[in-house]
Amino acid sequence: MNNLKKLLGCLAGAALAMNVNAQQVQGFVHKQSKSSDYVWPTDQQVLNKLDQWQDQKFGVLFHWGLYSVPGIVESWSICSEDVDWISRRKDLTYDEYKKWYFGLKDELNPVNFNPEQWADVMQDAGIKYMIFTTKHHDGFCMFDSKYTDFSIAHGAFKNDPRKNVAHHIFDAFRKKGFMMGCYFSKPDWHCEWFWNPYYATATRRINYKKDRHPDWWKNYQDFTQNQLNELMTDYGSFDILWLDGGWVTGDDINLDGVLEKARQKHPGLISVDRSIRGKNENYQTPERGIPETQLDYPWESCITLSNDWGWVPNAPFKSSQKVVNTLTEITAKGGCLLLGVGPTPDGIIEEEVTKRLHEVGDWLRANGKAIYNTRITPVYHDGNVWFTADKDGKTLYAIYALPEGENLPETIEWTGNVPSGKMKMLKGNKSVKYSRDGDKVKVTLPKGLKNEPIALQFTLKK
Repeated sequence: MNNLKKLLGCLAGAALAMNVNAQQVQGFVHKQSKSSDYVWPTDQQVLNKLDQWQDQKFGVLFHWGLYSVPGIVESWSICSEDVDWISRRKDLTYDEYKKWYFGLKDELNPVNFNPEQWADVMQDAGIKYMIFTTKHHDGFCMFDSKYTDFSIAHGAFKNDPRKNVAHHIFDAFRKKGFMMGCYFSKPDWHCEWFWNPYYATATRRINYKKDRHPDWWKNYQDFTQNQLNELMTDYGSFDILWLDGGWVTGDDINLDGVLEKARQKHPGLISVDRSIRGKNENYQTPERGIPETQLDYPWESCITLSNDWGWVPNAPFKSSQKVVNTLTEITAKGGCLLLGVGPTPDGIIEEEVTKRLHEVGDWLRANGKAIYNTRITPVYHDGNVWFTADKDGKTLYAIYALPEGENLPETIEWTGNVPSGKMKMLKGNKSVKYSRDGDKVKVTLPKGLKNEPIALQFTLKK
């Protein structure tokens, strides 16, 4: 741990020297699409898997790679686009910076790599599914790919017996019964067939014309398909293939063919070709935000625990109460929460993260019945109260999402969802008193409750 503290201290200084502001990336949002854009799968096994996934409600997304070494925004600093959320070192030209960034391959050396700790922390948090970033847009592989040596298995960590880190991460979570997801970036800014060295790299897209260089493009298509087939063949069972980088479409890489082959080994595999509307975006993924209204098709809000997807030094983390309230709203609106957590460059989940996630887990251990395995109900929101329902639609849950900095009130009121019979708090199984006035409900809370969100269970009046 002493070595880790020294490393983190050095990296904190490096990040400050690069003038990286975590708030800068907050504005980059993958927005929710229209409901009319969603295409329901026709494969019954995919539909069954989606239903199983919707029971989970709470997932984690790990971004871990070269960017974790200095603690900066993932990949985007090597993309030469003039936007406020992309920043890079001021002392290097763009080409010098790219060379420096790619050279981090020889510095990423997670000597304390502990995927079992990752899995323990996430299980303790009440998280039910995981997605690991096997390759982000910078092209650096967190798996030992047969098709490139630009990977952690060929860098500073190459002599470690667990150099194929993706294999060990997936194995640790699979052993604990998580639903398993594989993140993969379709763009690859390190591959010569995407950003060809003959031309400048001006934007996130390929830097040449396909019709002038069809051989280059064919090489890239083959390379990408080979890596996807490799992951789907050699890394165990998966429930979700989570594809990022919507400026490269599924048609560009013959995703139909990849999925047909993958589903032979992984029946019902959920495809998340995010932002590409159609049959291969089996659920939608609004990023850093929550849809304004309830939605009746599969979706997931991707939201970071800090301000960044990857690890950054001295990150400002969301409170456990903020995470619970966010999960509550998303669940009531019909979605799942995918929480972004960045492991340290040393290979662990840092203490402040474990502390906050443990608090989330404590709340879910007492109140998770109102979250897991639930579905939407027509009246789903009134003020600070959010409603979920058992699958039979008869047993309802009212979750009071206590705003941060406020105390629990003596009474909670809402309109609609009128109860019949007894009402109880899930935590402690305590009965509570309530009154009805038409469709208005007033609940009197017991005294001495912990100042936190609460969940109530009742039967809906017919």
